[in-house]
Amino acid sequence: MRRTFVLILAAWASGQTMAQTVQPFRLGVAPHTSARVILEMYQPLRLHLEQALGKPVEVVTAPDFTEFARRMMHLDYDLAITTGHQARLAQTDAGYTPLITYIADFRAVTLVAGDSKVKQISDLKGKQVLGLSSTSLVTLWGQHWLKSNGLSQPLRYISASDSVAHLILENQAAAGFASLANYQSLPRELQSKLRFLAISEPMAGRVYMLNPQQLALKSTLDSALQNFAQSDSGKSYFVKYKLDGYRMLKPKELEAMDPFAAEVRQTLK
Repeated sequence: MRRTFVLILAAWASGQTMAQTVQPFRLGVAPHTSARVILEMYQPLRLHLEQALGKPVEVVTAPDFTEFARRMMHLDYDLAITTGHQARLAQTDAGYTPLITYIADFRAVTLVAGDSKVKQISDLKGKQVLGLSSTSLVTLWGQHWLKSNGLSQPLRYISASDSVAHLILENQAAAGFASLANYQSLPRELQSKLRFLAISEPMAGRVYMLNPQQLALKSTLDSALQNFAQSDSGKSYFVKYKLDGYRMLKPKELEAMDPFAAEVRQTLK
């Protein structure tokens, strides 16, 4: 009897040890908004992936886009969700595989207060402009937009798009760059107090990039993402964040991001 009890206890202890050593699947999301919002936004997907993979899934981000890119290049994320320029860098320099992106167009916008005296880009000369970090796609687009119009003032970097909106409305900045999707995620009251000074052409938006060490899971993840898109929670997610669903990447879509990817690469050096 004692021997049986010892064997059961040993088996239980072994099981506990194995459970403790299961590494969670790390879903890395670029810091396009606050960490709190990101955790809330990706909770439905996290739960769906946990069920599909049969293991814990944790949603993680980084303090800013530069640090996110650095961690991604170090293969810290099993599945990274980031905008096209960083996705392209992850593909070419770290061997990540693109899986899927969103149907809704990704655009960068220049926001100003609705009652601002800034009516055209020349009105920004010498004024404070906000970006999300030196390696975010909306900021890089914004810097190119300023430069192509003869302006070169330095930007002030902010951690989240909702902070950009608040600082503009508090007259701490004349304008700021954000994605159209993040603008649309702001409370309606906040949106109504802002207007667009400029809007970009469509660019490669948030792309799901698979870590080269996790390629064995590609088929499972492909199926899981498609199933999530058809689920009630997935459909609600797409409606709430105006993403319209998933789609495959178009030919050469990521390659078009090479100029922006090169700037991120240079920053990381």
